[in-house]
Amino acid sequence: MSDNCNNFQKTVSKVQLRNKSILDIISKLGEANALVNRAVVKSVTYCGCVSVKATKQIYDSNKSLEENKTYLKTHVEGELCDKCKEKIIEEIGNYLYYVASLCDALDIDLNDVLNNKLNELKTLGIYSLL
Repeated sequence: MSDNCNNFQKTVSKVQLRNKSILDIISKLGEANALVNRAVVKSVTYCGCVSVKATKQIYDSNKSLEENKTYLKTHVEGELCDKCKEKIIEEIGNYLYYVASLCDALDIDLNDVLNNKLNELKTLGIYSLL
């Protein structure tokens, strides 16, 4: 995976021409994030291939975090159709493009970012995101 990550960041660096300013990059990153959200929303509201059945998440303080994981839900019902899945993958790809571009502008290795987060998750497990 590190080869893919490094190749992706290098390729982004080579092709990034128009939005080279850090200000352009962070504004495009925000826009890309909104488009990911919009693609997910459209799969629910326009296509209907998935639906959201949101209810209160049940968390029992008398149980361990690991035990509580079995009760937590994504609230997503159904399965993405091929068209919606393709669109969401495209938008996530665009988002990753701007993440890689931001890393490049700040001289941060995207692979280091992923490895740092992976190590944190492995070390702290489910406690890492509390």
